[in-house]
Amino acid sequence: MGDTFDVIMAAYQATDVAERDFDALVRLVKDRAVRSEGVISVSRDADGRVGVTETGDHLGRRGLGWGGGVGLVVGLFSPPMLASIVVGGAAGALIGTFARHRVTSGIEKAIGDKLAPGTAIIIAVVDDDDRLPAEQALGGSPAKSVA
Repeated sequence: MGDTFDVIMAAYQATDVAERDFDALVRLVKDRAVRSEGVISVSRDADGRVGVTETGDHLGRRGLGWGGGVGLVVGLFSPPMLASIVVGGAAGALIGTFARHRVTSGIEKAIGDKLAPGTAIIIAVVDDDDRLPAEQALGGSPAKSVA
């Protein structure tokens, strides 16, 4: 990976479209067509419940990555949490349920409360050279921001 990363935030008006795009991006990461440090999808259901619906690590595995990569994404919103997740990531399996709960709670507070019911957001940290294919994979989003 290069030294420069882009953070892509893609907003969705429907959670099913976000899930489809998330799967497409994770496939690209798994196939090594996009280099990523972490991908998170956060949604708010029609009843207003917020949840981290999907995660992906730098290898494109779903449901993993609560260490370094996803911790990096979370840390963009909560720097103290980033430090604890990075330390936890170094400890490997010791992260366990407690760290996952802590990350999920932090994401829900930082992002989820700002989502309207029935909507979602995907946040991805990708190598700068892979920005275009990553954005194309998130084609169902009517609004994207890249930093």
